[in-house]
Amino acid sequence: MSPPGRPKGEYRSAQHEGTPVSAPTLRKAERIQGRNLVLRNAGVADAAFILGLRSDERKARHLSRTPPSLGEQVAWLERYGHSTREAYFIIEAAGAEPLGTVRLYDPQGESFCWGSWILKDGAPSSAAIESALMVYAYALDSLGFRCAHFQVQRDNQRVWAFHERFGAVRVGQDDTEFRYTLSNAAIRASMQRYRRFLPAAATAEV
Repeated sequence: MSPPGRPKGEYRSAQHEGTPVSAPTLRKAERIQGRNLVLRNAGVADAAFILGLRSDERKARHLSRTPPSLGEQVAWLERYGHSTREAYFIIEAAGAEPLGTVRLYDPQGESFCWGSWILKDGAPSSAAIESALMVYAYALDSLGFRCAHFQVQRDNQRVWAFHERFGAVRVGQDDTEFRYTLSNAAIRASMQRYRRFLPAAATAEV
């Protein structure tokens, strides 16, 4: 059961339980438990899985280029381990089966950006919406952010249509991408609309 006064689906950090959330700061979480999925902090041991996802031409065509080198992926993850301005997660199913990745980065005041969102073939059909909701719940309820910003490749219609269904507003574009913002009200409305994909209560282990 949720503690008294906590809205259904709200994530709270075990480290900050019972204390006010300070100014937004992007922090890694070791593990975030959702209804069916887990977001687990990425580490060097995940290098081969990540490289496999990002080397898939169909899945990675809308992402920044990744060198086809396991050694370079390991080095990137080692640098990430010391980073204080991003959180990179492995999306896992029950039994610790890796399904994909997602990343939070580029904090700007009360807004955060997220991307590097990839799911492998065969992932459950609900994995996309549940992982997106987990990102928003963690960012708002554990970290204290209020809104989001991101960019999506123009030809990645499936993803920008997904974001627009969540209430994202297109605020700019160029020859290759659309730029979006997503308000606090829109995020909260979507979390309520799709609350069946979130647990009644969850803890982010920071």
